[in-house]
Amino acid sequence: IVLCAVDWIGIANDGHREFREELARAAGTTHQRVAVHSLHQHDAPKCDFSADALAEQHGIRREVFDSPFAREVIRRAAVAVRKAVADARPVTHIGLGEGTVEKVASNRRILGSDGKVRHVRWTATTDAAVREYPEGVVDRTMKSISFWNNNRAIAVLTYFATHPQSYYRTGKANTDFPGLARDYRQQVTGVPHVHFNGAGGNIGAGKYNDGARENRQVLADRMAAGMAEAWGRTQKIPVSAADVKWKSVAVALPISPSLDKDKILADLQNVALPVQKRVAAACSLAWLRRCQAGEKIDIACLTLGSSRVLHMPGELFVEYQLAAQQMRPDLFVAMAAYGEYAPWYIGTAIAYSQGGYETGPDASLVAPAAEKVLVDAMRQLLHASDKVPGRLGVEAAAREIEFSKMRDSAAK
Repeated sequence: IVLCAVDWIGIANDGHREFREELARAAGTTHQRVAVHSLHQHDAPKCDFSADALAEQHGIRREVFDSPFAREVIRRAAVAVRKAVADARPVTHIGLGEGTVEKVASNRRILGSDGKVRHVRWTATTDAAVREYPEGVVDRTMKSISFWNNNRAIAVLTYFATHPQSYYRTGKANTDFPGLARDYRQQVTGVPHVHFNGAGGNIGAGKYNDGARENRQVLADRMAAGMAEAWGRTQKIPVSAADVKWKSVAVALPISPSLDKDKILADLQNVALPVQKRVAAACSLAWLRRCQAGEKIDIACLTLGSSRVLHMPGELFVEYQLAAQQMRPDLFVAMAAYGEYAPWYIGTAIAYSQGGYETGPDASLVAPAAEKVLVDAMRQLLHASDKVPGRLGVEAAAREIEFSKMRDSAAK
């Protein structure tokens, strides 16, 4: 089983496929047993070999993607996997811990009393009035899974759901505040840390971040504190090979009804449009062709004793993460999203009727019915009952409307 986290904005289509296949070959396993996730920093590369090939056919060469660089990274990652296999050490225990991350995560979608998105609270929000809204539906929990050889820690995996930006679009690649927190904790403990972004599609630091540069370290310190708390509260559990399992299911996500092949192709061919918009059309076309060809994507679950880690696609809304925990309250459930990045945002079914950026035609390439597909897959992987509501966003929407009413009343 190979778990890989990359400090890139997203890895999609043939980029994601080649990444998994190369790591699988290096480990002597199958690509179904490889999970590749991005952390989604915005000052970072994108990887989509399918879209890049389409863009190049229409005269766009290395203006957004740098596929030779990406393939070199994949090659070096495969070398690292081979070395890791050769240097493998036995694990006698796993450690499970949870911490709370304060004043980082906030919901980006502020609903009005009519149930529609009134404001999008961007990850860096300069409008003080929008920052004042309550956090909304978030998951403040930092999850930690560590691997031990008796009393010696070998590696730590951490999970937290939020967009990982403080200030961004600088043109210089950086790991932003989650990377600073991860690297600091690795330095303090002397244990390799791998961090995964949870279902943070509709979550950002906007309530606590106006984009000031000093906030990067502030947010990093708060995230590192959550990692430290999870580490300090770690409970070690003996494990054997029988306690380690991997299961994946292939699902077909329904495509967005706004995807019109002719219009997408026209945008790609239109040299008068900005390059970014033409490349976005190439990404949409690559995804559309895959879906129309009947291709599916893998959803996977790692079992380590009493813990479960779900490996999910796209910029997933936090409600999926919360629902997974509710499905199996008897287990330690973590989630890594931002796997196959091709679908872009994946909202809850109700979110598509609420408006807002994340579920608009320029941001989400799937239909509202994607919720049922993913919820059914999560239930299957977690061996959960069907008692969790199928419409994950309904209760969250009701809470957001109440928050809005409370704030309006207070303002009056």
